[in-house]
This record gives sequence, C-alpha cells and structure tokens, in this order.
Amino acid sequence: MIEMKNITRYYGNFRALNDISFTVNKGEILGLLGPNGAGKTTAMRILTSFLPATSGTATVAGFDVFEESYEVRRRLGYLPETPPLYLEMTVESYLNFVAEIKEIPGRIRRPRIRETAARLGLEENLGRVIGHLSKGFRQRVGIAQAMLHNPEVLILDEPTVGLDPNQIIEIRHLIKDLASDHTIILSTHYLAEVSMTCVRVVIINEGEIVAVDTVANLERFSSGKPMWKIAIKPGNDQNFAEKLKKITTATTAQCSELQIEEGISRFNLEMETEEDFDEFFRQVSSAGAIFRQISPVRASLEDVFLKLTSNEEKRGEE
Repeated sequence: MIEMKNITRYYGNFRALNDISFTVNKGEILGLLGPNGAGKTTAMRILTSFLPATSGTATVAGFDVFEESYEVRRRLGYLPETPPLYLEMTVESYLNFVAEIKEIPGRIRRPRIRETAARLGLEENLGRVIGHLSKGFRQRVGIAQAMLHNPEVLILDEPTVGLDPNQIIEIRHLIKDLASDHTIILSTHYLAEVSMTCVRVVIINEGEIVAVDTVANLERFSSGKPMWKIAIKPGNDQNFAEKLKKITTATTAQCSELQIEEGISRFNLEMETEEDFDEFFRQVSSAGAIFRQISPVRASLEDVFLKLTSNEEKRGEE
C-alpha cells in the first residue's frame, strides 16, 4: 500500500534523509519512531506530496507521490501534530468546509459527515464550537478531517500528544478500529503507544533507518543473545556457587545480577544460542540443584530505542 525506496532529502547542504526504504502492507498499523530531528516529519511530508525528495521514489496505493500527487491526495488522509482546526467554527461547519475542499459530492456530503462523526463519537458535538471542545475531542475532529473522504491510507503524527490517560486510551482504541479499513502510519514519541497499537515499527535516527521489524522481534533480539531469569535452589551442596561458576565457564553461559535470598540463587543467564541452555540445564540438574524459575528476559521497546538511537552506541560500533 505504501512504499518508499531509496529516498534521500537535502535541505541545502544538510541531509535530512539518507537512502531510506520501507513498505507498509494493506491494513497494517506501522509505527514510525525516532528522536527529534531524526527525519520522521520529512518522511511524512514526502509521502503526503507536500515535499519532493532529492532522490528516490515513493508510492501510495500504487500512485507515485511526485508524478501523481493529485491521485495520492485523494487516497490519503493526514493528521499533523497540530490539527488544522478553525476554533471559531462548529464541528459540522468545519467538516462541511473540509468536505468541499476535498471535493466530496454535495449529495453525499452530509451523510458522510454524519457517518464519520458517529464513528469518532462526535455526534453530540456537531453543533458545538471547536474552540469549546476538550483537547481529546479536538483531536477527534482532526482525525475526522483526515478520514472524511474515506482514504485508503491515514498518516497520524503524534495523535495522542497532550491528552490525558483516559483520552489516550480512547484514541488508541480508535486507531485500532480504523485499521479495519485503513492502512495507518503512526508517528509518535510515546513508545508505549507503539507497543500497544502497532505490530511493526520503523526506527529512524539521524536520517537513516536503523531498524525495521515487528515489536516482538525487536524486544526479543535486541541483545543479540537469548537471556533468562533463573532461580535455583542449590540443595545441600555448600559449594554450589563454585560449581555454578565452573558450569558457566564450561558452557557459553554468562551470569549477572546474582542474588541469594533464603537459600535461593537468582540471576540472569545469557547464552550464545538457545540450544546451549540444554547443556547448562543438564549440568546444573546433575549437580543436585532444583530450578525454581526459568523465564525469558526481553528488552522493552524503550531499551531497544535507546540502544539503536544512542550516539555512544554508534561510536562504539565504529
């Protein structure tokens, strides 16, 4: 449904995007993450035909964003970080104004406004002045203007910024519901929003894509090695700690954060491969110990984000 291929964008001598490529499948909610100044807004402006790329190609619903921008705009709805609202207008008059701009035929304009308002929970607010609405309802009006012409693609830039926890939950549920008949790109600084709303994520840093994967895979493989949280009861062996040290030396295991409470040894266990855990389990069991806990440790999306966008990390790799 959406494809960016080898997109590069310069502002004078400053390179905002460097050869980025990604795709978004039909019906998918893709999270677009990155620090301030990473290039997310530039990427969205290119996709919405607002800004040309210096080089590369991009398509929305099969139409080229540079050569067929009118067709792209017909199939795309955009909610910028600051919704383009006229606060002195009522919700209904504003949506009617937007419908006219988007060339929605007059005979279906009013039904379409009513249908969109019903889906977004705005029916009771159509006659109210936008400036008198809460931030949460203003955000709903912003989403309404983006989807009024029933586009195939929605691009939402920080849709929950400034909202209270209850409003965030409401907008999150709304976005998931919209994915039933829209393809969505969700750009946000709130990592929890991506974890709870998106299946796949693109992380941009300094104009380059540093990760494209599912949230689950990023959290699972961020360290590059399988890790478990282990709790072991040594039994009556007073020298178990020494035996554990020998076992980890003989295998690829690495133990960290060792704590001993009420005779139970708790630690994190990192292995080169998951298969190596079988040998570790066998040797520890042979030593007379009893496993009380074996649970996988996964990094949070926040850990992954910080690792992939850390300048220190990049310098270390160089």
